[in-house]
Amino acid sequence: MDATTVFGILVAVGCILTGQVLEGGHVNSILQLTAALIVLGGTFGAIITQFPLPELMNAFRQTKFIILAGRSDRHILAKQLVELSRKSRREGLLVLEAEAGRATDPFLRQGLLALVDGNDLVHLRALLDTTMERDLQASEPGPKMLEAAGGYAPTIGILGAVLGLIHVMENLSDPAKLGSGIAVAFVATVYGVGSANLLFLPLAQKLRMKIANDLRRKELIMEGICSIQEGINPQMLEKRLLSFLPPPKPPKGPKRGKKKAPARSRKSTTRTRPTARAGR
Repeated sequence: MDATTVFGILVAVGCILTGQVLEGGHVNSILQLTAALIVLGGTFGAIITQFPLPELMNAFRQTKFIILAGRSDRHILAKQLVELSRKSRREGLLVLEAEAGRATDPFLRQGLLALVDGNDLVHLRALLDTTMERDLQASEPGPKMLEAAGGYAPTIGILGAVLGLIHVMENLSDPAKLGSGIAVAFVATVYGVGSANLLFLPLAQKLRMKIANDLRRKELIMEGICSIQEGINPQMLEKRLLSFLPPPKPPKGPKRGKKKAPARSRKSTTRTRPTARAGR
């Protein structure tokens, strides 16, 4: 599970509630079920109206990838492709059929099977490139839905505030209800702006980043499989795959501390007697 997503949401909501308490307010004053129903229900209805049902269902299936960790490390995947290259050079391309059966990555399995089937380099690259383009188009509804929700939520929040103020205006004859009524009315605006900027839009960008990382992983697989088809030396393949890997972490500098004074050599305390002069 991607813990950073959950941790970020908890930090944002926790800081807002803590600030409310420090200002002398009560948490219950911003926890309004009516305002949440107006904002979330109105936003959900708006995105249902915007998206066709197949894209909407696909978008909801994609949202689970926000909190799930990535599939595989690209460094491990690059080493696996180099090892497959060595194995195919020793035993032939047919040995990769068994490796395809053990592969857990669907894109890697498809590429290895296409390689074993005897596709030439042009057709192999075209097949994998078409698959990547199809998967990229299928992943677009998720970020688009979250971005659309981030655009609708503030407007729905303002609409909820206006509806609350209308209810307040109806109770002008009762001044005791004015203060609490106005506070409840503006909570809808808080929910709309807060859900857009703390939930929907950040999650949309998070999902786009994960889609981009997944695309980079598939590009690495395609380059490795096509290089095996070309018969490139495994050492050259390893160097070629380095361009698809994230940059290495910078080395840690030396720890700063007190410099030790250089050890002084002990001088001999015994003094040599002067030699007697000749002629005495």
